[in-house]
Amino acid sequence: MNYRVSHRTRYAYSEPVSLCHNELRLVPRALPHQQVAQVDIAVTPPPSALRERKDFFGNRVCYFSVQQPHDLLSVTVTSVVRVIEPADAGSPVPEGPAWEAARDRFRSPGDPDTLEASQFVFHSPLVSASGDLADYAAPSFPAGRPLLAAARDLMNRIFHDFAFRPGFTTVSTPLEEVLKHRSGVCQDFAHLAIGCFRSLGLAARYVSGYIETLPPPGREKLQGADVSHAWFAVFAPGLGWFDFDPTNNLTPGGQHIVTAWGRDFSDVTPLKGIIFSAGSHRLTVSVDVERQDGGAGRAV
Repeated sequence: MNYRVSHRTRYAYSEPVSLCHNELRLVPRALPHQQVAQVDIAVTPPPSALRERKDFFGNRVCYFSVQQPHDLLSVTVTSVVRVIEPADAGSPVPEGPAWEAARDRFRSPGDPDTLEASQFVFHSPLVSASGDLADYAAPSFPAGRPLLAAARDLMNRIFHDFAFRPGFTTVSTPLEEVLKHRSGVCQDFAHLAIGCFRSLGLAARYVSGYIETLPPPGREKLQGADVSHAWFAVFAPGLGWFDFDPTNNLTPGGQHIVTAWGRDFSDVTPLKGIIFSAGSHRLTVSVDVERQDGGAGRAV
């Protein structure tokens, strides 16, 4: 499936900004199932410096600075991406080891892949293990249940137990509040699942990206109506990483576009930086995920 993704960010400032330094993580990753054909980054005003690097997790990070006074900053990242449906799509998904056996492997990693994944067992700035999260996870993790079967069950429970309510939470809303009110957005649901896994001594990471949305029946799709998306991935020792989307209650395939991954949202913030100004700002974000070869999308 071929997609053209346009992510536009606009900062309007109440007072002129004399200088800004920024990092963006909006360029999709090159993966075995995902090919990045083209990327265009447009910044207004024109940046004095623009360069790219890879961060600790292998995500593509673009740094830029604007060193002239401005009261408006516009950043548009346009990517052309081909997502390849797995050859075994539709085949039974591996079950993985019993979750207790996986937990024990993380306690004493015996191979490089499990050792590397062990960093995702520990606390991170936005996701910490807790007794409440372990209690919520418990029904999905009876004794002896295969790890990936437990992950699918937890994904299904989050989908049915929690209401998707844009604006109800912010980046800084604690997971305890999400769990208490049973409401949030994709970011919260990914963090919740990751917290559940870490509370049981298992490795899970945060994945950011996009998924095409659908307009209401009989209506045309509006420009800028798509959104950034987030889900989680679980590491099964001996098998590798497996993705789960609790917002849609499905395992990501040919319609999910991966931008970055990390311990939580703080590792993959789409655009962040510092400015030199005494004023406030107003942020506007719009996203378009356009399928280039026809077909229907999937609702978020």
